[in-house]
Amino acid sequence: MKSPMFVSLLAAAFPVLAQQVPSALATAGDVAALPGGAWLALDKRALRLVGPDGAERASLALRPRQFDVRAGAGGALVLVVDANTERALPVIADTADTADAATGTLRALPALPETGFGIEAACLYRDAQRLDHAFLVAKDGQAQQWLLGPTPRLVRHLALPPGVKHCRVDDATATLYVGEAGLGLWAYDADPESGGTRRPVDLRAPFGKLAGGAGAIAVLPGGVAALDAKGTLHAWRHVNGAWQAQAPLAIQANGLAAGAPLLAHAKDGWRPAGLAWTTKEAPARTLPIVTARAQTEPVARAGDAADDPAIWVHPSDPGGARVLGTNKKQGLLVYDLQGRQLQLLESGRLNNVDVRQDLRFGAERFDLAMATQRDENAMVLFAINATGKVAEAARIPTPLDDIYGACLYRTPQGGLDAFVNDKDGRYLHYRITRAADRFGAELKRSFRLASQPEGCVADDRTGLLFMGEEDRGVWVADADASRPAVPRMVLPVGDVLHADVEGMGIYHGSKGNWLVVSSQGNNSYVVLDAAPPFRVRGAFRIGIDAQAGIDGASETDGLDVTSARLGGPYAKGLLVVQDGHKRLPDGPQNFKLVAWEDVERALKLE
Repeated sequence: MKSPMFVSLLAAAFPVLAQQVPSALATAGDVAALPGGAWLALDKRALRLVGPDGAERASLALRPRQFDVRAGAGGALVLVVDANTERALPVIADTADTADAATGTLRALPALPETGFGIEAACLYRDAQRLDHAFLVAKDGQAQQWLLGPTPRLVRHLALPPGVKHCRVDDATATLYVGEAGLGLWAYDADPESGGTRRPVDLRAPFGKLAGGAGAIAVLPGGVAALDAKGTLHAWRHVNGAWQAQAPLAIQANGLAAGAPLLAHAKDGWRPAGLAWTTKEAPARTLPIVTARAQTEPVARAGDAADDPAIWVHPSDPGGARVLGTNKKQGLLVYDLQGRQLQLLESGRLNNVDVRQDLRFGAERFDLAMATQRDENAMVLFAINATGKVAEAARIPTPLDDIYGACLYRTPQGGLDAFVNDKDGRYLHYRITRAADRFGAELKRSFRLASQPEGCVADDRTGLLFMGEEDRGVWVADADASRPAVPRMVLPVGDVLHADVEGMGIYHGSKGNWLVVSSQGNNSYVVLDAAPPFRVRGAFRIGIDAQAGIDGASETDGLDVTSARLGGPYAKGLLVVQDGHKRLPDGPQNFKLVAWEDVERALKLE
């Protein structure tokens, strides 16, 4: 049942919610209400903690420019900009006893490292993992996102508009709002794994209804408020991905303080802004979050380079497993389970890769990987020896015009079949052959999906072939070359699975076999039964391990998973995913290694 959130900014109509600003704070440049009736305030000389009675309980001497606050148990985290040092300073405000006694403290934490620019705007963000971040913005639009903690870490660089003097983040929707003086109010994704998309909330005339751009900002439940250059208060509700403007109020204010009621600063000091705001919001649907246990070294090319991983299992040493990953600007990479790069095979623009082991070609036995080579529209075979060393073994041309995705199938007889697809939807099914010490391929079937596919995976145990059609969903067909290939929809794009549908892998467990699919459109991973009726078991995201300094994963192209017991954290298996945005700090893409037991626990698959 939806629980309504009623927030009124009319103090007279809702006196219970109204929190009166102590008269002593009338001239403060910024104020923020804290739990228990205490207040934080900025003036030109200090950050001050004030009790409900207006008496000062603590102060921190500095020349503050602005601040932002996130409440917590018995106090708050404060981010304040010291205009003298041009450093952002986290502060802990302890208000546990301020309501009853003349106590309370302000404890400054170490300042964030120098940014290399003057800080014009700063704001806090508390993410779905309850980790705190700081956004720092320069006059020319340079910006940085930092992960706060005992050792602050630079998460990423951003390019924001020039002339930003105010920013605020809506934690519930992970939306960063920035006010661009002279133009308007913009919304960015605050999630560090986002690609930096921006959307206008409202702009100055004639592009919108703001007079001279946007100034002070305050987040409202289900929306946002901002002042324009004339001090007029504007508010917007966020509905179905769009912002709906409310009637503006000409209050001639120069500052805003979020809360119930919303406060505005004018010539006569801080007072309720007079904006009636009632909204009903459904609780945000959140997905469980797991963290990677390790990550690979970044690939050697910037931009969209890393694409698809595959896992090779050592025949006798669980810890000797290898992760093969494609760099579609360079070739094939080989990593150990600690993420260290062991090999680089410069085989050109490789896209998807897959591995099958203990394959039989007459009296010979091979472990083989196959990747698609996009410059040559060919399949490239790689042989893997018993120690995990990889070597190119063959290049097999195809008639495809734009080869793209691929996967392998170990036949019941121990042979090898390969499926490759084209961006136009075509699939070719080959039988890999070997004669006179050379690998070749024999075309067995061809079929197609209606639009662009890429990821696919064949289940060697059940003979099912799963295929991802990027904009439509997951299909299944028979992997057996002797049977007709009639794709049947397994999971359409919708509430759970978001386009693009990308990489997929199969986990063979003792209690079930699971299909794992990259839901690229919402940076998640969907798990469903790998057998009829293909029941969805849940979805999860990969988040930040702040202590280890491993960022989350997003925009995942390819993935692979194994149930092999690889020891250590991977005693129940390993999931490897490509990460489309390397953060902590920014860098070339890489691959994340996730313990399957963490996925089991998050989705209650045990």
